Amino acid sequence: MVGVDPDRQEVDLDSGKTFAYDWLILATGARHSYFGRDDWAQHAPGIKSIEDATAVRHRVLLAMERAESETDKARRDALLTFVVIGGGPTGVEMAGAIAELARQSVSMEFRSITPHCSRIILIEAGSRILASFPPALSERAEASICQLGVEVMTGVRVEGVSECSVRIGEEVIPARTIIWAAGVKASPAAEWLGVESDRSGRVPVDAGLHPAGEERIFVIGDTAACDGADGRPLPGVAPVAKQQGEHCARVIAATLSGRKIPTFRYRNFGSLATIGRKRAVADFGRIRLSGFPAWVVWCVAHIWFLAGFRNRLLVGANWL
Repeated sequence: MVGVDPDRQEVDLDSGKTFAYDWLILATGARHSYFGRDDWAQHAPGIKSIEDATAVRHRVLLAMERAESETDKARRDALLTFVVIGGGPTGVEMAGAIAELARQSVSMEFRSITPHCSRIILIEAGSRILASFPPALSERAEASICQLGVEVMTGVRVEGVSECSVRIGEEVIPARTIIWAAGVKASPAAEWLGVESDRSGRVPVDAGLHPAGEERIFVIGDTAACDGADGRPLPGVAPVAKQQGEHCARVIAATLSGRKIPTFRYRNFGSLATIGRKRAVADFGRIRLSGFPAWVVWCVAHIWFLAGFRNRLLVGANWL
């Protein structure tokens, strides 16, 4: 997809073909944002798809396998140093997952790598990790992730990323596995529509999720800059996109049947972030959980929202 013509109600493709539409829903998501340093992408991949996740897992395991037979201490230490850039939910969950893999699983899989050989570093430019959560939960999350052996560095910015190191100010950290979880930018939907985007490249939409008064076009999910009831932009999380998708269906159905068109209102059911096995934080407004109870809620929520009963049953049994 390379363009939209609202006057002709057509979508343009890079193959030269066009598709006519009656209603258009743009839900083209977001990409990684390296804040103008796209050359870092090859050295610090992020996770936006199953393929990304598989590649990162392969990278982590391959580093351990190479470290197993490496005789040079400096190179071995670099192979066993894992740096996660970005202290949001994605970065915290990734650092926790690597820590559990490196600290708990290696004893059974490797002969010369012990749980204390690996170094996992989580870097956050802000003053605390999980900035979207209340400060008390952020502190508990940091304490929990430190218990897993993760070094948390807050209030510092990454100034350089190479194939084998991360530079923070004057300090250079040798590392062969670097994972990016620091920022995202929307797809080029604003360019396709010919509208001005926000700083993250998202398309500003009205209360009906329409851009610039285009009643036949919806923009939803990570592609849309939509304000909530408090006037703040809604976060780029799955519940927002799901509720916006349902809203689009209701609007189309109401229009076809001649009923009153509803406006979009987001219902925030809370925020969850897992830190590791039996560790998580949950924010439901007045109710805030951490540790094992939050982890149980996280597990139940993720199984509940899987598509299909068979998937829920298999994942649930596997986790148990």
